[in-house]
Amino acid sequence: MGYDHETAERPAGSAVSLPARLHATWSGFPGPVRWGAIALAALVALWVLSGWLFGGEEVTYRTATATRGTIEQTVTALGSLQPKEYVNVGAQVSGQLKKVYVEVGDEVKEGDLLAEIDAKVYETEVAGERARLTDLTSQLAGAQAELVLARRQYNRNLELAKIDAVSRDDLDTSETAVQTISAQIGSLKAQIEQQKSTVEGGEANLGYTKIYAPIDGTVTSQAALQGQTLNANQTAPTILTISDLDTMTVEAQVAEADVGKLEAGMPVYFTTLGAPERRWTSTVRQVLPTPEIVNEVVLYTVLVDIANPDGRLMKDMTAQVFFLLGEAKDVVIVPVNAISDGPDGNAQVSVLTEKGPRPRAVEVGLTNRVSAEITEGLDEGDTVVTGIASSDEAGSGRRRMGFF
Repeated sequence: MGYDHETAERPAGSAVSLPARLHATWSGFPGPVRWGAIALAALVALWVLSGWLFGGEEVTYRTATATRGTIEQTVTALGSLQPKEYVNVGAQVSGQLKKVYVEVGDEVKEGDLLAEIDAKVYETEVAGERARLTDLTSQLAGAQAELVLARRQYNRNLELAKIDAVSRDDLDTSETAVQTISAQIGSLKAQIEQQKSTVEGGEANLGYTKIYAPIDGTVTSQAALQGQTLNANQTAPTILTISDLDTMTVEAQVAEADVGKLEAGMPVYFTTLGAPERRWTSTVRQVLPTPEIVNEVVLYTVLVDIANPDGRLMKDMTAQVFFLLGEAKDVVIVPVNAISDGPDGNAQVSVLTEKGPRPRAVEVGLTNRVSAEITEGLDEGDTVVTGIASSDEAGSGRRRMGFF
């Protein structure tokens, strides 16, 4: 079929409007076809123009899957490990540390000889005190013999006085001699008792020159070296520290805001820097009432005892401590940032569906800083929105399309 085209001359390079171009293009077609095509082209142009001017935005959501597991509510703190029982073994007498028989790390039993202090001075003192005691004992024996003689003399004079065979002066003299010697004996006995105490004290000091282990345990530190002179006149100098490493104590520093949530007997677990995958479980033994203030921060010490049969826990290890306030097992869990307040003030989550995110009311149970327990309104495997990851213009920017 042939179509007639109406032509019109126009100056070269002159502009032709969009309606004129459409009319010129479709003017050879029948009226209905021509106007339908023109309308369709106008719609396409309008769609392209709107896309070019405004562009579309493609939103990408951060999501998480509701899982089933265990959630804990805890108070966390840092602490250090110390032996529950330990003894600082010191010197009770002054002198040169002559010999140390153990080293740090050695296992010792109660009564084992640990060290010796030079005992020459104390041996000399004890020898002198013993000699003094012997002398006093001899003096007492002599005085007792004199007392026997004096009493005989007095008794004899007393019999002679009955027949006026002795003067009154001799009788009084013999009586006075008995009394004087008796007093001397009493004094000597007192001196002997005092000297015995002195000898016992000297022997004790001599015994203190040998230092024995007071408990079973491990030598964990040595403060004095062999050959060092110790002065025990003011304070007992520490030589060794013996610790029972079978039971350790975590000394956790808990912030003032959290310590009121803790009490003796509550469950607790901790990990160490060297073995973060291993969890040690125990209970709180005591919350000490006196705080420590560090840089104007009030910290309370909480004590947690833990058995250490394999010796894996060592003195001064750093522990990350978790005091268990609550626990829920085999429950549906979502990230805590997936929960928001609904229009009615109740909790809700946005569940991602084929038609996009849809709000859903939920009941929230136990929560912590990371996760939350959902008791109602959500099933395991549901995908919830936790945030918007990016917002980009559709097609990496506006698509520009040329006109006819």
